Amino acid sequence: MSDQVLFPLRAGDEFIELYKLLKAEGLTESGGEAKHVIGEGRVLVNGEVETHKRKKLVEGDTVQFQGVNLRVVTEQ
Repeated sequence: MSDQVLFPLRAGDEFIELYKLLKAEGLTESGGEAKHVIGEGRVLVNGEVETHKRKKLVEGDTVQFQGVNLRVVTEQ
């Protein structure tokens, strides 16, 4: 697995939905593709398979997909 990439939540945001994170980080080309790979069980959240496309990710959550390890943090 690669080094951890930090994903800062925008000021005022308490969470980001899983499919939006994958799209925002360029790990999928579209929200539809993100929903598809999540539904197939190809994405891990906090080390476990996550199939909820709109899973709310908060500070400290980690996401693994295609060798990329993301950690959600608050914007500093």
